[in-house]
Amino acid sequence: MVAAVNVICMKWGPMYGPEYVNNLRAGVARHLARPHRFVCFTDDARGLRDDVEVMPLPELGLPAGQRDLRWRKLAVFREQLGDLQGTALFLDLDLVIVDSLEPFFEHPGRFLIIRDDDLFRAKPLRRINARRDRFLASVGNSSVFRFEIGAHRYILDAYVADPVAAAANYEISQQFQTAQLAAHGDLAYWPRGWCVSFKNGCVPRHFASWWRDPVVPEGAKIVVFAGTPKMSEVLAGGGHRWYRRIGDVTWLHETWGG
Repeated sequence: MVAAVNVICMKWGPMYGPEYVNNLRAGVARHLARPHRFVCFTDDARGLRDDVEVMPLPELGLPAGQRDLRWRKLAVFREQLGDLQGTALFLDLDLVIVDSLEPFFEHPGRFLIIRDDDLFRAKPLRRINARRDRFLASVGNSSVFRFEIGAHRYILDAYVADPVAAAANYEISQQFQTAQLAAHGDLAYWPRGWCVSFKNGCVPRHFASWWRDPVVPEGAKIVVFAGTPKMSEVLAGGGHRWYRRIGDVTWLHETWGG
């Protein structure tokens, strides 16, 4: 018998409405056959579907007087995360599931995450600083990652021990998270092509976008909106640049809201 798993997301503040959680829940239901719990950690459960389990946002446990909510996602690495146990797949809200999620639970590894560089085109100028280039090439993009609940509390412990130094030494939380995972030998990546960037993986490059519409690459399972344009902008008909036309995204509307 296949073990039950957890699929989790987080929503706080006004940036994302309940439709993001609801559509993500619908996508998971379509593409994950095994038994699972779908949990949204949030400060506002209004408008969420009945089949979304709601839990309070987990606390970071920062020292008194410190409240940097930009790094709030690290709270999922608490030793106890509500009453959840076992394997969890974390999904950001601004992504679209286009194929089966089963491989995300079958692929071997203690911790799996997107390699951030797999979502973007090469950055030759970054090589000027070889050490920084090596580190950035290792950074995991935390839009989609799998972990065992309670097994990586060292990430949160390291952050809470000195959040000021963490914010000074790392630009964003996923860089800090990557450094901690690598130091403990737990860093591993999804196969390239499972998670793709809408802008870099779906939209034809350069002026080809003016006569070809965006398509989902063969083998892709999740489309993420790393950087700009955001999904909301694309769904509203925007995101164009003089060098890039977005084109017809009927498939995006149907997949996200279907």
